[in-house]
Amino acid sequence: MPRRRVAITGLGVIAAIGRNVEEFEESLRAGRSGIAPIELVDRSQLRFSNGAEVKGFNPLDYFSPKQAAMLDRFAQFALVAAREAMADAGLDPRGIGERGAVVTGSCVGGQTTSDAGFVELYQKGRPRVAPLTIPMTMANAGASFISMEYGIRGPVFTLSTACSSANHAIGLAYWLVRDGVVDWAIAGGSEAVFSLGFLKAWEAMRVVSPDTCRPFSKDRQGMILGEGGAMLVLEVLEAAQARGARIHAEIVGFGMSSDAHHLTQPSVDGPALAMRWALEDAGIHPEQIGYINAHGTGTISNDPIEVAAIRKVFGRHTDRLAISSTKSMHGHALGAAGAIEAIATVLALRDGFLPPTANFTEPDPECDVDVVPNQARQQQVEYALSNSFAFGGLNAVVVFKAPPR
Repeated sequence: MPRRRVAITGLGVIAAIGRNVEEFEESLRAGRSGIAPIELVDRSQLRFSNGAEVKGFNPLDYFSPKQAAMLDRFAQFALVAAREAMADAGLDPRGIGERGAVVTGSCVGGQTTSDAGFVELYQKGRPRVAPLTIPMTMANAGASFISMEYGIRGPVFTLSTACSSANHAIGLAYWLVRDGVVDWAIAGGSEAVFSLGFLKAWEAMRVVSPDTCRPFSKDRQGMILGEGGAMLVLEVLEAAQARGARIHAEIVGFGMSSDAHHLTQPSVDGPALAMRWALEDAGIHPEQIGYINAHGTGTISNDPIEVAAIRKVFGRHTDRLAISSTKSMHGHALGAAGAIEAIATVLALRDGFLPPTANFTEPDPECDVDVVPNQARQQQVEYALSNSFAFGGLNAVVVFKAPPR
């Protein structure tokens, strides 16, 4: 079967900078950061105090009490984002459920539920944990609930590749649709990281910033953790056009690689390989890329390594690229990061603007690229990359194309 073109017809997001796509885009355009003091846990027990939470989220605004009690926060985010994406796509899943797929990514799954259970067991000495602990903590809970809500009976699965989880999910869903395994898919990721035990584990890593996230800045001090969910509806371009669907963008390529180097320290070669293979998969030249949504965590080691990897792939064209990190606004949502950043990249291509790197202060000679500092830029580009590079040396890169005009 020849490769089919794959359109993005639905977008859904809930993040620190917006509870839906409209709010999210407004924040991107304004360079508005969602980083603020953590409210979900007692931050006095932490060495850092800021995070990118979805402030004031009330599950009962979206679910019945019975539903809410069965869903960990990360799965709630997955379903909220999927509902928005499906409504946006206007796709009726009745009768086509066997030809659909759900592919999601999550780094830690039901961490909130797991942490609460351990508090009951080990701290409070209570011998029983909640009976729904297992189904609430499993990383595929979000995907399974999406499948049940829409009657999707094709491939449904969840990937856990640390911070590349959502990009792996989107890329593999793209291949499923492109190669004729299914005709449409919901793909993305979700994460809820704000539980004390998990935050203490990140504290021990010594990579979290004491104030905010400043990717590519000389005075950057680390990452800021975030949470949320984002989903995209993918379908065959010709079918989407035939039913009159709005095409937000296309996915045209996907590449993935392993550093085979170190569990936590990044390398140049692995990310470069993933970017090169993504371009080859898309059948385009490096010079056709106009924007890169960088992994851009704001850590001392990540940012210059990513810039070096980009230079290895793009050569002199690097100086003509716009390269920004939207983690400076929505934080690092771990397994959901790639999905949230995919929404940002698609909106940039669709609406002709480049999201900024917020909180930028001072250029770093080791990150000597156009980082779109602090202010969004009106600029139309045709092709963009979205990079995700994970602990364990696992890299996933998606290539997006502006919608047909």
